[in-house]
Amino acid sequence: MVKSNAENGGMRRVRGRTLLSDLYDLDPVDRVKVSRNTYGQPVGSEARLLAGYIGILARNANMLPINYESWHHMPDSNKNQALANIKDRKRVGISSRQKQKFTHTAGSRSFASVAKAEEVKSGQKVGRLQLFEITHRKKDGSPMTSEAGEIMEKLKDKKAEYEATTSIDSSVNLENIDNRIITEVLGPERYGRVRFQGSGVTPTQYFGSGSQQYMPSGSQAKVEVQRLRDQIAQMQANTVEQIAEVQRKYEELQQQLRAEVVEREAAAAEREAVEAAREAEHRKKYNDLQLQLQQMMQMFQQSQKPPS
Repeated sequence: MVKSNAENGGMRRVRGRTLLSDLYDLDPVDRVKVSRNTYGQPVGSEARLLAGYIGILARNANMLPINYESWHHMPDSNKNQALANIKDRKRVGISSRQKQKFTHTAGSRSFASVAKAEEVKSGQKVGRLQLFEITHRKKDGSPMTSEAGEIMEKLKDKKAEYEATTSIDSSVNLENIDNRIITEVLGPERYGRVRFQGSGVTPTQYFGSGSQQYMPSGSQAKVEVQRLRDQIAQMQANTVEQIAEVQRKYEELQQQLRAEVVEREAAAAEREAVEAAREAEHRKKYNDLQLQLQQMMQMFQQSQKPPS
């Protein structure tokens, strides 16, 4: 841990750079043995050590070469590139977190390590539903987020449905009930991934070469088919409503445009009438002035004649 300046001017302890000095101080002939589970994932305390060591190896020496004796000798171009890389990573991290529906409480531990620790503690194999509960609840037992709580409730309700179905439908196989429940609640697995198992586990490894064990069957499949049909019917109904709404808005727009055209034509006619009246008034004034001028000329001419 290292100290860092806080915004309020005080000091706070933050996580420093991973050095693994104890690992590098080991005798060259010594090795750290990393345990793995049945899917080949590192588990135990050595798993975190391995992750930290790989992180050190992955540091980009080309970005900040180590052949410079002093940081002051490092070219500004390298410093700017490193800073830009950090900012890009921050933006990517923020974007990635925003896309997450719910976060887990495993911290730096992998799901495989969490499952292994729980199995050692309880002496029983940890299923996917149980692992989801463990990794998405706080220390006080409450869900990590409201979204996680909703998922837990749906998983719980679906499991209750399966348990109730077994009493009337012998075709339901409870051997892989957790897998079917997760698929029905959260949808099909993403290609090459298995939910709540962490990285490194493929569907073929977990479900087998057929990868069919987690698919719903029997009455559950019929219910799912009916649900999909209802969903399609609802989508079609929504589409019809949307088309009608678009048509209504189009007609309203057409009426509005026609009203605006009529209004503009009426305004133009009014302006023409006003202009014509103004022109007629000017012509009348001009004619009156012409008449007055003629009368004045006649009077002037008469005044110039000698008296008889």
